[in-house]
Amino acid sequence: MFSAHLPLAAIVPLPNSVRIISVLSATLDLKVYVGEGVNCSNSQIYQGSLGDHLKNIWTQYRGFVFVLSCGAVVRLIAPLLEHKSIDPAVVVIDPTGQYVISLLGGHQGGGDQLARMIAISLGAQAILTGASNSMALPAIDTLGKAWGWVKGEGHWNQVSSAIARGEEIEVLQEAGSTLWQKNLPSGHPFIFNQNIQSSIAKAKIYISPVLGKFSDESSIAKVQWYPRVLWIGIGCSRNTSRELIQKSIEQTLDRQHLSSAAIAALVSIDLKADEVALVEVAKSLNIPFLTYSAEALNQVEVPNPSAIVESEVGTASVAEAAAILAGGDLLVTKTIFQDESGWVTLAISQSQREYIGRIGSLSLIGTGPGSLEHITTAVKLALTKVDVIIGYQLYLDLIEPLQRPGQIIEAYQITQEQQRADRAIELARWGLNVAVISSGDAGIYGMAGLVLETLQQQQWDGHNPQLEVIPGITALQSASARLGAPLMHDFCAISLSDLLTPSNVIEMRLEAAAKSDFVIALYNPRSQTRQHQLIRAWEILSHYRSPDTPVGMVKSAYREQEEIIVSTLAQLLELPIDMLTTVIIGNQSTARYLDYLITPRGYLQRQG
Repeated sequence: MFSAHLPLAAIVPLPNSVRIISVLSATLDLKVYVGEGVNCSNSQIYQGSLGDHLKNIWTQYRGFVFVLSCGAVVRLIAPLLEHKSIDPAVVVIDPTGQYVISLLGGHQGGGDQLARMIAISLGAQAILTGASNSMALPAIDTLGKAWGWVKGEGHWNQVSSAIARGEEIEVLQEAGSTLWQKNLPSGHPFIFNQNIQSSIAKAKIYISPVLGKFSDESSIAKVQWYPRVLWIGIGCSRNTSRELIQKSIEQTLDRQHLSSAAIAALVSIDLKADEVALVEVAKSLNIPFLTYSAEALNQVEVPNPSAIVESEVGTASVAEAAAILAGGDLLVTKTIFQDESGWVTLAISQSQREYIGRIGSLSLIGTGPGSLEHITTAVKLALTKVDVIIGYQLYLDLIEPLQRPGQIIEAYQITQEQQRADRAIELARWGLNVAVISSGDAGIYGMAGLVLETLQQQQWDGHNPQLEVIPGITALQSASARLGAPLMHDFCAISLSDLLTPSNVIEMRLEAAAKSDFVIALYNPRSQTRQHQLIRAWEILSHYRSPDTPVGMVKSAYREQEEIIVSTLAQLLELPIDMLTTVIIGNQSTARYLDYLITPRGYLQRQG
């Protein structure tokens, strides 16, 4: 969960802070430094003054966690600060463990995110003082991080200040994902315009692969992000020099006023996979070098095919075909460069979707009954780190306090489970970190099974995207807790919905469970349009169980609309049961005591 923030150091000068760090160390890989006389396992005692010690280790860590007063920390780190783009994140935990303050590097250093996650782990309150947090806006200096955009030149402090003041900010986005635009809060300060001429705006944001956006003479503060949408198709003679390849790329980009920061990858034919100069150029640009087979390239229609190239390598085009195959429409057709070392052919395509450059992840999450206090710490941590949360609108509403500014939230209707699964996999394969939420537990009548089935159909390799299933408190557990202890002995769960399971199969399972004397938890018992399954369930259960058999119904467990009724099997059909209700039917030994249901495990009988 905390891997993006590692390596991470904790500074514990005083003995009364050991408990807090011990709790964190159980789930977080921390290098703990303690003062003399502080007894803390798996820690290192720093010698001399803490200020001197920090000076020695300041550049070794991406973040520091202090359990100390803010004033003391400010005085300690002040001489070490250089610039927010390179300074580590600093998080301060007050000595009582109630508050976690993001003190330094909140945006670029990841301090805000780190503070949120530590606060969740400790059950504390995160204190985030950045203006973007109070306005529920994504921080402009980390806006493109999730999408793999490269941060360009600009007046970042001035633009951030203008946003904090609520001034109008014009945005020209010529490339890259616009999902971030669709998830802004109402009243946001951004104006989206494809032809920015307004004199109202106090600052401008450019999101484009094109250079020269700062050429106007206006004094308005401006910043630029470069989405990685350019795919450089390239072919060359064997042993062509690195200098010629670099010159061909630089000159082509310069003619088109394009930035090298917007390059997604170099692409070529697989015969060039070991071409040393191509490999070195890609490495120097910090981009991947991808290759395709001649058969794949030969399927691509290009504007400038070559019979000579086809006779030599089996395809009529390398540069143009590779660029089109990787990125789509050509932006620059084939250009030839030559010198004494050889020749290079180069073409550029621009993709509609940017290259993110990382392996995405899928977190299949169970949010429990719906109340925030019953959501597990692991789920809260997962929700705060993901880029996208997908789910049914009701469940998204329940976890709204856990959502952070800048996250993409996509809501679907209750019958659109397959659409949710498809969308989550699509975004995760692209490179985003995606959470798919279910109420209760994701693996029990939730989305985990469908997502895994869909991945299986797509012949998922088990690696891309990465997958994690995080459990939640199930509906039957919540209902059982509200009713006492009806599930103390053998039990089963049966869904009465026939949308995915034939009615005859449901009846077969009810018959077997009733005959076997299982305590039974009924999911999806009744809806406005579906009544007969509950009636049929009552008929089957009544054949095997006494009319006095205890029955409990729990509607909207742990939510504001919660309703709990303890009754009998004879009265089952008269209860106000709907799709938000879980019904628990006791077995022959289940008894009612006051307003509780108890199914004996047999401890008292064994003692007797």
